[in-house]
Amino acid sequence: MTTLLTRFLSRRPRAAGLTFTVYTRAGCCCCHKALELLQQHRPRWGYTIEEVDVDGDPELAARYGTEVPVVLLGDRVRFRGKVNPVLLDRLLTAEVRNRSSAADRDGGEC
Repeated sequence: MTTLLTRFLSRRPRAAGLTFTVYTRAGCCCCHKALELLQQHRPRWGYTIEEVDVDGDPELAARYGTEVPVVLLGDRVRFRGKVNPVLLDRLLTAEVRNRSSAADRDGGEC
């Protein structure tokens, strides 16, 4: 007999395949907080996080240097300066819903 808890724990992450790109700078406390929040939510959702230090690339430093952290999902900027946990959950819920709707549409055609 499978318990509800066992089924819950064995579920695949709902947002597997999504990647957040976080543009940061060394010594930035806001960057540290944004990464920490994304790390805390990752076990529930299953997304990946890619950290990019803007100081290593002059073009990125010019584009994002004074606005870090900048958080992208795909190619869209989703957060600047601070990651709001409520908006993060809403964003992920919408992304998962959109992906599953697209899969249902694609899978339903003959």
